Amino acid sequence: MPNYTRYTDFLKDKQFIRWQLAPDEELEAHWEGFIKQNPELKIALQQAIDYLKTTGLNKSTLNEDERIRLLNEIQSTVERSLKRIKSRRLIQLSVASCAAITLLIIGLNHFVFQEKGTLFSPEQELIVGSLLNDKDIQLITEEDSLLFQNDVQVEFDESGKAKITQGNNGGKTAELTGSKQNTLIVPYGKRSTLTLSDGSKVWLNSGSALEFPAQFTGNNREVRLASGEMYIEVAPDGKKPFHVRTSDFDVKVYGTKFNISAYADSPRSVVLVEGKVSLKPINKKETFLSPSEQAVYSDNGTFNTQKVDVNQFISWKNGYLEFDKTPMTEVLKQIGRYYNLSFDFDNDVNLQKRTCTGKIYLSENLDNVMTTIGLLSSTKYIKDNNQIFIINEPN
Repeated sequence: MPNYTRYTDFLKDKQFIRWQLAPDEELEAHWEGFIKQNPELKIALQQAIDYLKTTGLNKSTLNEDERIRLLNEIQSTVERSLKRIKSRRLIQLSVASCAAITLLIIGLNHFVFQEKGTLFSPEQELIVGSLLNDKDIQLITEEDSLLFQNDVQVEFDESGKAKITQGNNGGKTAELTGSKQNTLIVPYGKRSTLTLSDGSKVWLNSGSALEFPAQFTGNNREVRLASGEMYIEVAPDGKKPFHVRTSDFDVKVYGTKFNISAYADSPRSVVLVEGKVSLKPINKKETFLSPSEQAVYSDNGTFNTQKVDVNQFISWKNGYLEFDKTPMTEVLKQIGRYYNLSFDFDNDVNLQKRTCTGKIYLSENLDNVMTTIGLLSSTKYIKDNNQIFIINEPN
């Protein structure tokens, strides 16, 4: 049994990580027995559990001292384990995938590299991905079109004046015409946030286009999601209802937080986090949503609703993706949008059966992300310049 003296020792234990991320009866019995035999470690164990749930899996950064300390402690353990692996296969999901998720999320810069030049046999199933060229974020106004290479934050005040901040660079100011519509286009591989003149805050995911006025006039507040995905926290205003228009339905807001996905290659949906919304397709009956419900739009103009874990649908705005038995093709679709990748799924009969469960930290380093996906789905990947090859690994 490992020598546990403090909570970080548990964070290095693959069995502990697996217990927290993919518990089963055997693991529950093991750790219940452990607590009974080691009551003096109960507090340290709980600290590790709390850390993993509130910090390790949900924060994209740690303070420098904490990051270095945990990195050194965990990395030494992983390196010792990797030396004992004689085959060239990646570590199997049953033990190491959950550990890898946590290592990557807390910033561990340690990978299992594949050798370049590997030849693929004709019968081998693989998915080929290509890195696409970056495009600029565009803010299109009545009079101008502004381009930005990096993710931007746009904040409007009540007068319609916009402050635009790009990365760590200083902000610049632009004045937009009152109630005229403006369009913020966020290409694949980029993201943006937008604070509207009423104080409502919008997160725009990759591949999105949002139309909005610099100022809300009249009796309504209205924006239009032309494509993509947005998460919005609507500022309450009893005198001016808030509406989000899409090509298929309208969302009427009653002071709330919710996510809308309107990608062309995926079902359109709304997930309500807090408050109340109603959904109304053209010439169809209004549908009301309660918190923790998802409504998926059907081609016949109706909605199918179900209870969901909202974190799986809004985690992207916090820098990670959360999956629960999600098909690998859907995982790669989301990764492709986020990093501006194009995946070819033509030869993926068995790969479609792969699923992923866990959290993937959306690191700036794509190798981190692809390694995690490989571990989660029992596949491996090879990166060669701008191409990524994902290969089926038999269980």
